[in-house]
Amino acid sequence: MHIPENYLSPSTCAVMGAVMLPVWLIAVQKVKKEVSKERMPLLGIGAAFAFLAMMFNIPLPGGTTGHAVGGTLLAILFGPWAACLAVSLALVVQAVFFGDGGILAIGANCFNMALCMPFAGYAVYRLVRRLAPQHELLAAGAGAYVGINMAAFMAGIEFGIQPALFHDAAGQALYAPYPLSIALPAMMLGHLTLFGLAEVVFTTAVYAYLRKAAPEITAARAQRAGKAVYALLAALIAGTPLGLLAAGTAWGEWGAEEIAETDGFGAALGYTPSGMENGFSFDALLPDYGAAGIPEVAGYLLSAVIGAAMLILVFRLAASLKRQTVDYGTR
Repeated sequence: MHIPENYLSPSTCAVMGAVMLPVWLIAVQKVKKEVSKERMPLLGIGAAFAFLAMMFNIPLPGGTTGHAVGGTLLAILFGPWAACLAVSLALVVQAVFFGDGGILAIGANCFNMALCMPFAGYAVYRLVRRLAPQHELLAAGAGAYVGINMAAFMAGIEFGIQPALFHDAAGQALYAPYPLSIALPAMMLGHLTLFGLAEVVFTTAVYAYLRKAAPEITAARAQRAGKAVYALLAALIAGTPLGLLAAGTAWGEWGAEEIAETDGFGAALGYTPSGMENGFSFDALLPDYGAAGIPEVAGYLLSAVIGAAMLILVFRLAASLKRQTVDYGTR
């Protein structure tokens, strides 16, 4: 679901970035007000959970792949505004350091996965909790399923409007080449089935574990993470190389060099959109969570450690700069 570089036009990216800018400003203010200094490092661990979840690629018949995100899980644990900020930072780290998602597309990816997903998922979670207060895990699973599908739906729209808005005189698309009639079904097929289920399993399994083994992270006034939280973090890091077992590329994340031969649920495209071929490029430090000269598994583990550590350190730094210690709770 990470939109790569040059799949969206620069103007689309600018619009999505402009939409997200006030959202990020509000999220920062909400987190400063509602998340205590003592609880801030826990939010960093939550951001690391999301980062690691997105490294676990899952294969879908036909050669495409997808992954869980964890946006609804963080919204349940910390509130939707805190989840928005945490997932946004995880997406920025992925794009800048690992080339997972485009630099120009950060606004669009954050709109889909850091705004639409946690807010939609949290709304469904709260609704189900009101209707069936004794079934909290059911509520979490329902929210997770709706949240990830909302994110996929928005990504499908962003892909699908590109060829109608941006094409050359011959009618060839300049950026993402597949119209809404292809992009939306392609995005939704995997997320309504396997990837949606993966999000449900990840959310309910992690939440059930934390609620039982580490109630400090699920409590509104928790002050620190216990051993069980770090054990889960270590287990997720150790398991990330399983994402290498998924062959193929997620739908809509092909490289410019392969898109001409790609069958996007129809005939092969037959050309490379010029905006993708000649667009913005950026060399990440560890592209695709790997580095030249080291085995893939080692590169994946190194990337997992670096990404998780950076997110935890960012929120620890934020905690050290924060004066307010009052926590109003989020759930």
